[in-house]
Amino acid sequence: QVHLVESGGGLVQAGASLRLSCTASGRDTNWDVMGWFRQAPGKDRELVAVISWSGASQSYADSVKGRFTISRDNAKNTMFLQMDKLKPEDTAIYYCADGPSLRSGVTTETRDFTSWGQGTQVTVSS
Repeated sequence: QVHLVESGGGLVQAGASLRLSCTASGRDTNWDVMGWFRQAPGKDRELVAVISWSGASQSYADSVKGRFTISRDNAKNTMFLQMDKLKPEDTAIYYCADGPSLRSGVTTETRDFTSWGQGTQVTVSS
């Protein structure tokens, strides 16, 4: 079982940046697809970005394309989400998740992600 811990959330003004981190322990996740998801109050959890084991393949929600960047450092078992030009509608709890081991590419199906962190709150004020 992999244990995931997110950090880096906070309260910022619109237009600011934040960098989220997700550190994995308990099992090697270097070959896994990993992703960031978010859930705003009263809304379903939604995919934000996913990344392949090598980092070569990524996929983003349309709402964050061009503003958010997902990356990973397999040597440190850590994944990142750089969030720039934040908007009030980005306010949510952000979760990192561990997905399947794929030789290449990514999956964007939430059901494929089986381990989840506790989440970190991101609040963007207008």
